[in-house]
Amino acid sequence: MSIRRTTSAVVSAVAVTAAAVASVPAAASAHGYVNTFHRLSTFPAYLNSSIDDTAAAEISTVTEDGRTVVYTDSPGKRLGFIDITDASKPRPAGTLAVGGEPTSVAHLGRLLLAGVNTRTSFTSPSGKLVVIDSRTRKVVREIDLGGQPDSVAVAPSGRYIAVAIENERDEDVNDGAIPQAPAGWLSVIDTRTWKVSKVSLSGLSSVAPTDPEPEYVSINSRDEAVVSLQENNHLAVVSLRSGRVISDFSAGSVTLSGVDTLDDDQIVLDGSITAKREPDGVAWITDDLFATANEGDYEGGSRGWSIFNKKTGKVVWDAGNTLEHIAVEHGQYPDKRSDAKGIEVENVAFARMRGVPYIFVNSERGNFTAAYDVTNPAKPRFKQLMPTTNAPEGVVAVPSRNLVVVSSEEEDPSIGIRGSVQIFGLGGSSSSSHSSSSSSSSSLSFPSFSSSSSDTQISSRDDIPWGALSALSPVPGSRDKLVSVTDSVYTPTRILTLSTDGVISRELVVTKDGVPAGYDAEGLVARKQGGYWLAVEGSSSSANLLVRLNSAGAVQEEIPLSADVAAAITSNGLEGVAETGKYVWVAVQRAIKGDPANTARIGRYDTTTRTWSWLLYPLDTAPTGWVGLSELVAVDADTFAVIERDNQRGTLAAVKKIYTFDVPSSWTGTPGVAKKLRKDLLPALKAGNGWVQDKVEGLAVAGNGRTYAVTDNDGLDDATGETVFLDLGRLL
Repeated sequence: MSIRRTTSAVVSAVAVTAAAVASVPAAASAHGYVNTFHRLSTFPAYLNSSIDDTAAAEISTVTEDGRTVVYTDSPGKRLGFIDITDASKPRPAGTLAVGGEPTSVAHLGRLLLAGVNTRTSFTSPSGKLVVIDSRTRKVVREIDLGGQPDSVAVAPSGRYIAVAIENERDEDVNDGAIPQAPAGWLSVIDTRTWKVSKVSLSGLSSVAPTDPEPEYVSINSRDEAVVSLQENNHLAVVSLRSGRVISDFSAGSVTLSGVDTLDDDQIVLDGSITAKREPDGVAWITDDLFATANEGDYEGGSRGWSIFNKKTGKVVWDAGNTLEHIAVEHGQYPDKRSDAKGIEVENVAFARMRGVPYIFVNSERGNFTAAYDVTNPAKPRFKQLMPTTNAPEGVVAVPSRNLVVVSSEEEDPSIGIRGSVQIFGLGGSSSSSHSSSSSSSSSLSFPSFSSSSSDTQISSRDDIPWGALSALSPVPGSRDKLVSVTDSVYTPTRILTLSTDGVISRELVVTKDGVPAGYDAEGLVARKQGGYWLAVEGSSSSANLLVRLNSAGAVQEEIPLSADVAAAITSNGLEGVAETGKYVWVAVQRAIKGDPANTARIGRYDTTTRTWSWLLYPLDTAPTGWVGLSELVAVDADTFAVIERDNQRGTLAAVKKIYTFDVPSSWTGTPGVAKKLRKDLLPALKAGNGWVQDKVEGLAVAGNGRTYAVTDNDGLDDATGETVFLDLGRLL
């Protein structure tokens, strides 16, 4: 399937007035707002304890009144609470210990229902359902489930609660192969009596009939539960009234072509796989149709999602390779997972908002939630991609307020990744009077860029893979075109043409001696006379280089730094390049050996004399981590702009600034320069209400006179993967 058929609305954006937010994303004015999901807020789970605490957010529910998000915090053995009376300004509302590891939470009226794992070993599973009054937070009752719960669902009728008792396998035993006793089952609780009954799911699958391991459960309006038996690649539909399995069938396999199957620092969509779906999350669309998130486990993962008919077991629709292609187009594809389960679709949720039935699909490894219009379940229409924080696990919709709540579980403070809950709203505001969200609360388009190739001589693919944008430059003679370059996250190095309204239209592969070449390109300038300069950052095994390319991207010259500077540069080398007449200028990210602390070098290369001269640039200091330069732009022959940034993201981000400085007309030695603050970028980075990105690495003044900045998403490697593209107006 051609991706172009699915992406008519993918560069949807939030409309923002200049008075409301000083810096707007480049695509913001080009698309509608009312039917767009926009991010209202991001809430790190540690706000309910302390920044030094280990806290996660895995599965969430929202209380009946729509005012409180309740999430499972497995590391803390507790539930967390967030006051979302104002969804754009969530407030910490405390935690509640539940006496074990919470695996799922749902609500029934004013009651919260938490499945809690209390096992001491895989062979002796145990668990309970903790019933809590959401208003008083008092435990009303605890129900022994006799096994390890993994998913809790409440019937729309309110009559039944279903709990998938997984009794999960030990992945360190026999390479995680099943069967592994004891078997799991479905627990059914009648809310009139609170009595528990068991529905056996053994004997259904041919994979491991004695070990069903039910994973996820959802209930329709007929009191029928669909249960995913993930490791068994099987689905079962259970009548909760009779306690019987009324249908079951294999989830089947999918053969995909046009996917990346190699972890090789390249995104090449030319591979094929045949894989079992092995669904995780499930959600009813109608009483007869349900959706599955085909995450896969140890034998599968089809990189997409499907819609099944409960009666026949037939697949009504399957995403095939399209969701992965959408991830590629939007710079959210995790290449390092190419040899595994790709984007790894984790969960699905259904809701009708403003008359439109939506399915929301979480990609655990791509770090996004995709929204589909399922008005016609046989032909779902992709509407929008919403970048999230790392490893989105839970997704729940609040139709009364037109909200979508996504909870992400990955927690790694050492790299600035924190478990969090994000709230997205449909249109200008939610319909509930409790919400106060307006177009001025967010300036982030979803996503900032998308790609499609119209240049068949450069690329034969329908979509141009991209990410790790490490620089920006205007295209000489164009009002609305920029170029960027990919860094060492990908190989070979590619120069990408971008439009200021958010479209990547062309890629140019850098070659050396006729062969594709890989550099850690951290700076780029397009030359007026044609061709490019690259600033290449060195490493312990390679040199920092100034590289000249012709207009076809072929290397014409590699220029080393002066010997004294080259020998003194640490691991943080060249990060920007600019050109003025016969001079080419570079920025070194951090202090070199022998220079004063909190300084960086600005280098000038004379292309006539082939000599280097150097200046000292004074760096800011940050409360946490280090500060360095990440871009260099020539404003005129004597004035330059730089980006100064710290290496922190999220709530610890403190220094993301644009400074200008003037250079002396001539100098000897290594004099210092004086700088002038032109723009603090933190407000613009925070305006998207997401996890503040650390690597602001591209800056350019386009032919239209406006200044643009872009972040490097590190190719989703230990990063959220979100790329932020900012229109800073007539700044420089």
